[in-house]
Amino acid sequence: MSGTLTAERLNALNTGSVAASHLAECLAVDFAALLQAVAPMLAPEALQRMQDASGKGITLRMALAAQLLREAGQGDPVQWQDHASDTVRGWACYLIGSDARGTLAEKLQQMRTLADDPHFGVREWAWLALRTDIVAAPMQALEYLQPWTQETSPYLRRFACEALRPRGVWATHIALFKQHPEHALPMLEALADDPERYVQDSVGNWLNDAGKTQPKWLRVLCTRWQHERHSDANAYIRKRALRSLR
Repeated sequence: MSGTLTAERLNALNTGSVAASHLAECLAVDFAALLQAVAPMLAPEALQRMQDASGKGITLRMALAAQLLREAGQGDPVQWQDHASDTVRGWACYLIGSDARGTLAEKLQQMRTLADDPHFGVREWAWLALRTDIVAAPMQALEYLQPWTQETSPYLRRFACEALRPRGVWATHIALFKQHPEHALPMLEALADDPERYVQDSVGNWLNDAGKTQPKWLRVLCTRWQHERHSDANAYIRKRALRSLR
């Protein structure tokens, strides 16, 4: 897909005038060019730091962009969370997540709009940006996110599950939920018959993560759900959850 990216399209991405339409475009963005376009007040040294980081992983560069904006006095996430560029809105996520003064409860409240963003990428950055706080206090995070499982928006319901995944992609693991996934049962039960495929995928992936360390627990849970829950949604979740087990 990245091979079809025209120079014109790449320029639009790098100047922040459009949002990426798929992952290959997200990964193609030149962060130094985008920073220069949207935050021209940044010093050349700051842009050089981003240029020097061009070979690093995207999550590290997202965090660095937020750091550079904060150091330049441009660290208010509200300034960036409505930007046309999904990457810039992702920087807003990281500004919220890296705020040393904010509690997890405050950060979650601030993150709601971005967690409910229409763009798939921004929704992922929203939970990834809070992952450090969540890993540090998983049971507290679970308590705060439990009410999100009842939200009308499927994006917010998915966030509650995705943010707490034991493993996750690009994310630090949550040791507690890898070893004791039963702690998260209230959240999993609340989403066990969710009508949205987007949420079902997340619940199935959460359980698949847990099954890599606690396969017996996963089998017992899925057997119980098979007897207790008769929705197509739960059948799909169970199949996805068990896909790695022989």
